[in-house]
Amino acid sequence: MTNATKHFLTIDNGGTNTKVIIVDQDGRQLSVSSFPTDAIERRPGFREVNPGQMWRDIGKAVKAALEYAGLDGSQIDGVVPVGHGKGLYVLGKDGKPFMDGILSSDSRAADLANEFESRVAEIYPISHQHVMVMQFPVLLRWLKDNEPEQYARIGHVLSNKDFIRHFLTGEILEERGDASGNNLVNLETGEYDGRLFDFFGIPEMLECMPKLVSATDRCGSIAAEAAANTGLAEGTPVYAGLFDIDACALATGVLSDDIFSITAGTWNINVFPSKTMAPLDGGCMNSVFPTGGTLVEASSPTSAGNLDYVLRMMTADGSKAASYDELGAMLERTDAKYTDVLFLPFLYGSNVNLGAEGAFIGLRSSSERDQLLRAVYEGVVFAHRHHVEQLLRVLGHKPKAIRISGGVCNSDPWVQMFADVLNLPVETVAVTELGGLGGAMCAAVGSGLYGSFQEAFGNMSKLAKRFEPHADQTAVYDRKFEAYEALLTALDGGWAALRDMQNSLER
Repeated sequence: MTNATKHFLTIDNGGTNTKVIIVDQDGRQLSVSSFPTDAIERRPGFREVNPGQMWRDIGKAVKAALEYAGLDGSQIDGVVPVGHGKGLYVLGKDGKPFMDGILSSDSRAADLANEFESRVAEIYPISHQHVMVMQFPVLLRWLKDNEPEQYARIGHVLSNKDFIRHFLTGEILEERGDASGNNLVNLETGEYDGRLFDFFGIPEMLECMPKLVSATDRCGSIAAEAAANTGLAEGTPVYAGLFDIDACALATGVLSDDIFSITAGTWNINVFPSKTMAPLDGGCMNSVFPTGGTLVEASSPTSAGNLDYVLRMMTADGSKAASYDELGAMLERTDAKYTDVLFLPFLYGSNVNLGAEGAFIGLRSSSERDQLLRAVYEGVVFAHRHHVEQLLRVLGHKPKAIRISGGVCNSDPWVQMFADVLNLPVETVAVTELGGLGGAMCAAVGSGLYGSFQEAFGNMSKLAKRFEPHADQTAVYDRKFEAYEALLTALDGGWAALRDMQNSLER
C-alpha cells in the first residue's frame, strides 16, 4: 500500500474561459492553465463553439498544466470534467460531432422560451423547472423548426462537460444533475420523462438521450487518442463530473441551507441545497445535487461578463478601457454615492423578462466614464440581489453567510459591494479556482479517498476572508435597488416592442 499524494485534474469549461486545474488530496492548487472560450457569433444572439478547436485547446492546456505542476500524466489519479450548464452539445448517429456546440449565453430561442414558459404549469409538477432560453429542449425545438437538416442528424444529446468526457473516454453518458437542470428529468424519479419531450414538441429526442449517471461515478478511462492529445496516461480513471455551480457550491462548503452559494462569472448563479423543492410561484429552479436532495437555484446570464463587454465597447479598437488594477483603485476611492447611473446587466440575457436587454439609465451630459463603470459593477450585484431575494422567499429566512466564487473574487472591493448590497456577510475560500477544487473533490469521493463531500471539504478547502456589510453603504444601495426594481417594472411592457423592432431590422 502506498501513501503517495493523490493528484486530481479538472477540466473546467466555462462560457468565458476554459481552465485546467490540478489539485492534490489536501486541496493545494498545483497549477492552472487557461484559454478563452472561443465563442462564434454568426448572428446576433448566437453564441457557439467549434468542438474540434475546443478539444485541441483543451489538449494544449492539459499539457501546460502538467508541465507547470511538474507532473507527468501517470501521476494523475483521476480526471473530472466540470462545465457550464445548459447550452447544447450533440453527436451524430455515428457518435461524432457534426455541428458547433451552443453556449449557455446563446439567446436565439428567446421567443420560443417565452411561449413555453407561459405554459410551464403543465410540466412544473414533473421537472420542477421553469423554462429558460438556453435549455436543451428549447434549443432542440429551435433546431427542429429552423435548421431541420441539422436536427435530423442528431444521434446523442449531451451537456457541455459530458461532451468533454466523451472526448476523454469515448463513452456517451449524461450526468443526472445537468440533465435535471435542463427540463428533461422527472425530479421525483430522477429519470427522463417522455411527457417533457412531448411538451416541447421533440418526442423523437427521447431515444437520443444517453444513460444517466451520478457525479461521482467512474465513467471510463482516458482513451489512447485522448492520451495523445493531452499527455494524460491511457487508462487514468475519469469520473462523471459536475455542473459548474454544483462544483463551486461543494468547493465552498455549501452543503446545507445555512449558507448560500453565489457564483459571479459569465452567469449570475445563486443557490442553496434543500430537503424540499421550490414551488412554481417561487420563480426558482430545482435540480439534483450530488450530496442528495435538491439544489434550489435562481440564475441568469447577468453577471460579471457584462463588465468585460462594456470595457471593450468603450474603446475604438476593442481593447479594454481600463485595467483591472485601475478599476480596483477606482472602487476603493469611491463609494455607493459616487454614481447615480443605473446599469441593467442584460447584455447576454435577463432575469426579469426574456426580451429585456442591457441599458444605462440616468445618463447626463455630466456623467463621467468611471461613474458608468461603477454603475456596471453595481448593476451586476443588483441582478444577484434580485435572485437572492427569490431564494429568501423560498427558504423563509436569511442564511448565516454567503460563500462567493467566480471572477468577482479577484476584486476585494467588488466582494465588499456584494456584502453591502445583500446586507449579509460574504466569505471567500483560499483556493482561487473553485470549479477545479469542486472537480477534485468529486474525484476524491468517487475514488473512495474520502467517504463524503463533507469529509472532502474538511480536508481540501478552507475559508480565506470574510466581508461584513457596512450599514451606511447598505442604506444607499437599498435606495438604488428600489429604483432599479421600479424601472424594471416600468419597462416590462416595452421589451416586446423593442424585440419586434429588432426583428424587423434583421429581415
